[in-house]
Amino acid sequence: MKAPKLLSEFRSLRYSRSIRLIPMAALLLTGTVVWSQAPQAGGGSGRGGGRGFSGRGRGGGGLQADAEHPVMKIGTHIPDFTLPGADGKMHSLKEWASAKYLMVVFECNHCPESQNYESRIKQLYEDYKGKGVQLVAINPNNPASVRLDELGYTDLEDSLPEMKVRMADRHITWPYLYDGETQATATKFGVIATPHVFIFDQERNLRFEGQIDNNQRPDLVTTKDTRNALEELLAGKPVTVAETRVHGCSTKWLSKATGAQSREAEMQRIMKEPVKLDTADADALKKLKANGSGKVEVVTFWSTKCTACADTFHALETTYRMFRQRAFSFVTVSTDPVSGKDAVMDFLQKQYASGTNVQSTVDLAAVQAAFGEKWKANSMFTIVIGADGKVLYKKEGSMAKAGDVVPSPDLLNFRRSILANMPDTAGYPGNHAYWQEDYVKIAAK
Repeated sequence: MKAPKLLSEFRSLRYSRSIRLIPMAALLLTGTVVWSQAPQAGGGSGRGGGRGFSGRGRGGGGLQADAEHPVMKIGTHIPDFTLPGADGKMHSLKEWASAKYLMVVFECNHCPESQNYESRIKQLYEDYKGKGVQLVAINPNNPASVRLDELGYTDLEDSLPEMKVRMADRHITWPYLYDGETQATATKFGVIATPHVFIFDQERNLRFEGQIDNNQRPDLVTTKDTRNALEELLAGKPVTVAETRVHGCSTKWLSKATGAQSREAEMQRIMKEPVKLDTADADALKKLKANGSGKVEVVTFWSTKCTACADTFHALETTYRMFRQRAFSFVTVSTDPVSGKDAVMDFLQKQYASGTNVQSTVDLAAVQAAFGEKWKANSMFTIVIGADGKVLYKKEGSMAKAGDVVPSPDLLNFRRSILANMPDTAGYPGNHAYWQEDYVKIAAK
């Protein structure tokens, strides 16, 4: 299949979770190229390391509103909406007509800042649900508009099926709705980022919009803007600060699904990256197991004789493209005889496997002896090794199959084992702790 046809298929698909090796339309949706370390962030908690900020309004350090999607003005009546929820039901605005106040929080799966604020959103829900405040969360993002290099802090994307996984895993009990298909509701609100809060009074006129508070790090918070607004409203007072800057991951509008910063463009770039294959003897494999990279390291052993390996190999390559700008290393090891190098290279090229690829120069028994692990011949074996050389996770066999709508439990555990053991970056303090909650369960199994 030629590249122009692939790009045409991408435009017609808009979004897919397919992980086939061929056709390559799936790769157009899961390829990536080095652009940026993380989702676009701004304000007091973006790339600047969670710094707080002072002052109000739309100027200064916060993310700016999109010119095509102006932010709803204070006093505006809430637009009606009906959206699918992660609970499998359709939800309409009229459901919450009896609530004294309605708090709409735009959040999503992939954004590390949304993840960092998840516990604070839960606390707001718990603290105010008995006081007449209804919290409704809406995911505004279109998944096809999120590049893979913007998924370096997540196990899941922003599709509705994957929202269902997040809702169950994180025990989200408030409504979590999906607006990514048309973004009609997000457009009317003018959502700048995730998270972004809008609070409406009983007549459903907007009384507050802005940030939850002014720092991702709870110990550095100096203004609890959403909480302050709720307290003033419940006391029958006007909101002193009705608008604030917004910080988080910029809204992924449908317009981003095409153009220079789209996944389509990523795939065009990755298709041009060189695919290389080196050799590794027993000593090299011993060093690989010891992990001197200083990073979380993933090593996967595979063979062209494994007919079920292609789908999992692609899922692993996708994960590599998600995480490769962080403290992460990925090595593929072919256990085919060196005489089969051409077949190995053909497979790697079809996968656009531009990472570190090696082929063992010793037989499978010697490979396993050198690496200190056992698995069946012509099967796949994947292991996650910490920067300290500790084995964090291992899996023999498949972790994915063509047509998966959401990542399999094995693939999720694999990704979470990586996320929980990479150090925080300056822009997203607290992400390590967020994933440790999941990894404690994985490690206990």
